[in-house]
Amino acid sequence: MALVDTASPETHAPTAPRAPTPRLQRPPGTGLPEQPRPTTTEPNSAMTLIGSVQRAMRLLESVAEHQCGAPAKQLARETGLALPTAYHLLRTLVHEGYLRRDKGLFFLGEAAERLAGSGAAQKRRSTVADTLAQWRDSIGAPVYYARYRDGEIEIMCVSDTPGNPAVQEWADFRETAHAHAIGQCLLSQMDESARRDHLDRHPVRSITPYTVRDDHTLLRRLERTPRMEPVVERQEYALGTVCAAVPITVGATAATMAISLPSRQADRLLPAARQLQSEIGSKLGSIAISISM
Repeated sequence: MALVDTASPETHAPTAPRAPTPRLQRPPGTGLPEQPRPTTTEPNSAMTLIGSVQRAMRLLESVAEHQCGAPAKQLARETGLALPTAYHLLRTLVHEGYLRRDKGLFFLGEAAERLAGSGAAQKRRSTVADTLAQWRDSIGAPVYYARYRDGEIEIMCVSDTPGNPAVQEWADFRETAHAHAIGQCLLSQMDESARRDHLDRHPVRSITPYTVRDDHTLLRRLERTPRMEPVVERQEYALGTVCAAVPITVGATAATMAISLPSRQADRLLPAARQLQSEIGSKLGSIAISISM
């Protein structure tokens, strides 16, 4: 809205022109700091770092191809690197443990071997997970892989779906081997002294009204379990759930693959367990190394 001057007109003496208003200066130490101007003379450190990593990786790959070791000059030639650059990177890799030097030859070091071992173990785990997913879909039930190692039960992998969820571990699987099919199956693969040692550390206790009551009853059941036959339990670990576990023995590794179903589908349990056993038999050779990881 425009402003209107309503005061009576007056005659004013002419005034001198105003001096320009000086620019306000920001007090030191207040406000936002001025940003430094980018310079074009600084090298791009990110690109330099990436280049160094690429060259170091090429050296590692070249060393890995020589089981009997290789000298720096040969590695520089194979990777297309200048000899001073190759020497610098090789010394760094030796210092970090990825390479070792012996009599002028370079070999893979402990750090590189650990890295390779971790990658191989990850690949084996992926193989098991993919196989369990195939069996889960073909059987229509959650599939579990477990093994016995260092005196304890380890659930290594579980493959389930929202429509067929796995059993909730409401009581520690390691302490309740007597109650679930996985634990009973693993115990059935041991000799009597190993079974008793496990039960001394993890005594039998009631989990549900259907759980085996004492060591003596459990040991008798395990002794009567046919070798390499599925082990079945009905609501001994979790009410409303039935389970079956198929024994797998690869070398000295006691392992098992198992399935679970709602108790309302109990009539499916044995046929599903037989199907799982058949699937394991057809692929055991290809996953034997993976399940013994």
